[in-house]
Amino acid sequence: MSDRTIKAAIVDDEPSAREGLELMLSGDSDIEVAGICNNGIEAIQFLKENQVDLIFLDIHMPAIDGFDVLDNIPKERCPFVVFITAFDDYALKAFEYHALD
Repeated sequence: MSDRTIKAAIVDDEPSAREGLELMLSGDSDIEVAGICNNGIEAIQFLKENQVDLIFLDIHMPAIDGFDVLDNIPKERCPFVVFITAFDDYALKAFEYHALD
């Protein structure tokens, strides 16, 4: 790992999406996957208890979507966000939340 490892979290309700992203990130020595959450409720709790630099966040999840997750964490603790979604109709709203990608 480098002197400045990026701490990341993965939030997605689809197991294959979580596993695939974790596998891709495992090949990057600059990124440490600090947490993996199965849904928005888990993500809110995790982000209240842990500080991460980056979150890979699914938008379309049951009960609490990705936007709700961001609305429920203090702005000063909000990490950089890469939204994960198959729904391109969320793109404009994602950039309102200052998404990186």
